[in-house]
Amino acid sequence: MIELQGVSKYYRSKRALNGVSLTLPRGKVIGLVGENGSGKTTMLKMLAGILIPTTGFAILDNNKITRRVASSVAYMPDTDLFYPYFTVKQLFEFYDSQYEDFNMKKAQEIAEYLVISLDAKISTLSKGNRGRVKIAATLGRDAAYYLLDEPFSGLDPMVREDIARGLIRFTDTEWQTILLSTHEIKEVEPLLDELIVLKEGQVLAHKEIDEIRDKYGIDATAWMISLFR
Repeated sequence: MIELQGVSKYYRSKRALNGVSLTLPRGKVIGLVGENGSGKTTMLKMLAGILIPTTGFAILDNNKITRRVASSVAYMPDTDLFYPYFTVKQLFEFYDSQYEDFNMKKAQEIAEYLVISLDAKISTLSKGNRGRVKIAATLGRDAAYYLLDEPFSGLDPMVREDIARGLIRFTDTEWQTILLSTHEIKEVEPLLDELIVLKEGQVLAHKEIDEIRDKYGIDATAWMISLFR
């Protein structure tokens, strides 16, 4: 499992996370939500080993998180970081050279499912199709943890639906965990087991989706709105 123990993160004088403690078990799909600037991206980068806590500890399977966690954590940033002159196939080959857990057959199957040509050059693709490529490359890894930063941002409803279906079809939640930050709560709620709400760098709430429905009698979107009110 992944744990954060009293984690704070400062960028000079600006505090992005403030004393965050939480546990992310294996075999769950977990939503990470909050207003812009609430600390979602900082948290994901910390779990991916890209950022180091200013105070506190980030732990993966009883080991301190460092950049070496890339061997078991697949992180997808919200920006495009691909070489534009790559074709989709060349991108997959690059991932295959970098990650031992990359499954070329699986990545190509995901690309086919998302209707992406392996011969397409990334620089020629629309934003929606680049989003599909990012998902195919990320889920092409057989990682224990997938950290997805705004995988639906700026994409049209059809693309979001395709990606949401792909998340379930091409992962095994018996042992794999997906943590995704999103503003599209309504569309991803059917996929989620748990929801974490951040506000001003702190965990405002961390609940199971079934508990929200059973205890409060409302959906996750309405529950989250009630928290901020």
